[in-house]
Amino acid sequence: MSNSDFIGVFDSGVGGLTVVKSIIETIPDENIVYFGDTAHVPYGSRSKEQITEYVIDDVKFLSKFNIKAVVIACNTADSIARDTVSKMFPLPFFGVVNPAAKKSAEITKNGRIGVIATNATVSSGAYEKAIGRINPSLTVISKACPLLVPLVENNRYRKNDGVIETVLREYLEPLKEQNIDTLVLGCTHYPLLYDVISEILPGVTLISSSDAAAEALEAGLRKSGLLNNGEGGKREYYVSDNPEFFESTASVFLGGVTEGKVKHFSQA
Repeated sequence: MSNSDFIGVFDSGVGGLTVVKSIIETIPDENIVYFGDTAHVPYGSRSKEQITEYVIDDVKFLSKFNIKAVVIACNTADSIARDTVSKMFPLPFFGVVNPAAKKSAEITKNGRIGVIATNATVSSGAYEKAIGRINPSLTVISKACPLLVPLVENNRYRKNDGVIETVLREYLEPLKEQNIDTLVLGCTHYPLLYDVISEILPGVTLISSSDAAAEALEAGLRKSGLLNNGEGGKREYYVSDNPEFFESTASVFLGGVTEGKVKHFSQA
């Protein structure tokens, strides 16, 4: 591997940029190519078969680059299609589900872990399975939160915003009643809601699947001898539809400016 090789990262839209942000903070010398399948966003409400088809196309696109690893920066895609693409492509794959599951299992004190995610992720039972493999004695309570992604993408994620606070309280109250002490933010959009959720669930430890994924990626690359040794840090961004909309929201998720850097690529 050389300093010109990329880590490929994909999601159905802009949410995966929180994973990119965490990767940049954790291993800043790595080159990253990001693909947002914005023509098919969101994945979370689609069928398993459709999600798998999209994910295969996403990896095919990233494979056009000099890729040394692929990060599935979408809890839905990771929970539904990771096994399929891992068998199809000779690349190391890193996801968001297993790292977050591992971290939550290590941190919980009372053995009661909450998970909030999309409908598809919750329906897959991915977190229950992943946490159960680590420690079958732990209790996992999952809650589908379909309204959160569109609200976050419409800038409704800040403290003192009555709309997002009302929706979050409705979603989180049942988990609070279940006496959870740890909550997995099982969607890459949800780190933006960290402050609001912390107020609603004081004393509950929040696990960002984005941060956990970046930490697992760093450890995996280091173990395999694939970490960049400097002179990297190149970023490329591609979307399957409407680069202008992506750019208008990307800086919120990424914490930096992407204006003029986003290119369009059609999956058709």
